[in-house]
Formats: sequence, C-alpha cells, structure tokens
Amino acid sequence: MRVAINGMGRIGRLLGRRLLHLPGVDLVAVNDIMDTENLVYLFRYDSIYGTLPGPVQLREGKLLAAGKEISVFREADPARLPWKQLGVDIVLECSGRFSHGEGVGLHLDAGARKVLLSTTGTPDIPLLIYGFNQHALTADSFVISPGGCMTNCSTHILYLLNSIGIQSAHLNILHSYTSRQELVDAPHKQFRRGRAAAESIIPVEIDLAVSLERLMPALQGKIAAVSTRVPVANGAMADFTVQMKHPVTVREINSLFSKAAHHEYKGIVDYSEEPLVSLDIKGNTHSCLIDGTLTSVVGSHLKLIAWFDNEYGYTSRMIDWLFYWKKFL
Repeated sequence: MRVAINGMGRIGRLLGRRLLHLPGVDLVAVNDIMDTENLVYLFRYDSIYGTLPGPVQLREGKLLAAGKEISVFREADPARLPWKQLGVDIVLECSGRFSHGEGVGLHLDAGARKVLLSTTGTPDIPLLIYGFNQHALTADSFVISPGGCMTNCSTHILYLLNSIGIQSAHLNILHSYTSRQELVDAPHKQFRRGRAAAESIIPVEIDLAVSLERLMPALQGKIAAVSTRVPVANGAMADFTVQMKHPVTVREINSLFSKAAHHEYKGIVDYSEEPLVSLDIKGNTHSCLIDGTLTSVVGSHLKLIAWFDNEYGYTSRMIDWLFYWKKFL
C-alpha cells in the first residue's frame, strides 16, 4: 500500500514516524507548506515521544529515515501534487484545511485512489468509527472521516452504556492543550482559546455532541459536551456523567467494560483498576481506557472516567483504517 501524508502537524508527523516501521505500508511522500528543513527537524525531534532513532536527513528533496526515501513537497494546492505519478493508494489528509468534500476531492483529482481524513469532516463525508461502524465501508468509498480522538473515545462508551439505556449524558473531556490555543494571551475568535494555554484551565467549545448524534441517532437530543483544556502537553481524561434509564451498580458497569475490553472491543477499549494519572496513558494505542477505580453510581446517576492518548490512540485507529481499507484497493 502506497501512502502519502498531507499536513505534517502533530498527527501527520506521528503517523509518519509510525508508518516508517509498519510492514505492508510504503510511505512515499509528505506535503506541508512549512520550511522543509524545519519539517525534517520536527520529524526527528519530538517533545512528547522523543527523538526518532537513527539518522534523519534531507537529501535532494527526499526525507531519509529508517532506510526509507520519502519525497517532500511544499504545495498549498493538493490538486498539483504528483499523487498519480507516485502511485498513491491512500492520502492521509492531516492538514486540517480540507475537511469538506470539494477540498478533499482535490487529492482524488491529483490521482490518489482514496483519502482518509484526520478529523471529523462535513456532513457530505461519511463518518465511520473503527470498531463501531467500519463495516459500512465499501469499494465505492473514496473519502471517509474516522472522526476525532474524542469521538473515538466516546462512541464506544455511549454505545455500550446505551445497551442498558441512557436517558441523558453530559461529557467533559479534560484534554491537553493543542496547537489551536496560544502560548501567551493573544486574539482569537473564541476568546478563551486565546488565553495562555499553559497557565489556565480553559473550557472550549466543541462539536462532539453533533458527531455522536450523527453516529447514534437514538441519542439525538440526549448528549451535551464540552472540552476543558488543562496545562499538560499530552493525554486526556473523559468524564461522563450519565443519567441511566434504570438503576445500575458499579459492579455492573465495570463488568460491562471489562468484558468488552477482553472480547468484542479488544484493542480499542481497555479497562484498568490501577491508580492511573494522565502521564501513564502516553503511547497507549486504545481509543479509551476505562478507569474502574473511578466509576461511581448514585441510583441511576452514573459517573464514568476514561483515559486516552489524544495523539497515539487516534493514530492507532487511522492505522487500523489503512489495513481495513487495503482489501478494497
């Protein structure tokens, strides 16, 4: 499978690093409008996941790493990228600039066979969550959205809880700060996002509830969500406050998720009764890890806590998609 990455931000670079060592996947090109030498530097040195082992060099327009030669481009218009000449099967669209059908279609115009977003796209792009509705993928699917890290965490949890019965759910995703925030106070269309990310706990608006209702129409009008950004560089803790339709027990809820983690959701949902903190989740490949020690119940009112690595867990699902999609190529 020949793969290219458009957009070498946090997700694009981490995907690039991981694809270097992935059997059956050939990373043939990356594209970003940043200075190429800066791209190579950031590819080698990462403040969260450390330095990439071995030499990393730029030679004659190619990134050399792990014995691989990867073409590097600085092109703002995806339609001008040489995907056809490179025989690209799938483009991982990680720039954040093209989340609508028309924009993503530029990669197809350039000769790519398929496009996988790294975000939730507009309603005209199928929203498919790996482990939930990936079976809806067909040979005629040319562009899909795998959702975002918060959607991948929340979908499986709400689906499992709704097997018992959900009356309403409030989600608070305590999330590490991101590149869409500011290091020092600065103007921003969402005023709170413009405040110094490492100095405050900052609530931000998210469209998670909209995505979840697209995936689970039965929960329409029953979900509200907010993300609270906290001063750490990696990791997230999802806080679910759920009014169940019937009284439940801690044992019942923990058993539900423990069984799911060991059977039908193995590799996607994990379960633990260790006293975890956010740093412990760095590098975890699951979409969510239920912390059974923090489950609490008052009658039919449930509090459930899940951890996830917002970068590593999410890129793990994108890699799952690559292999799942391979059989349709």
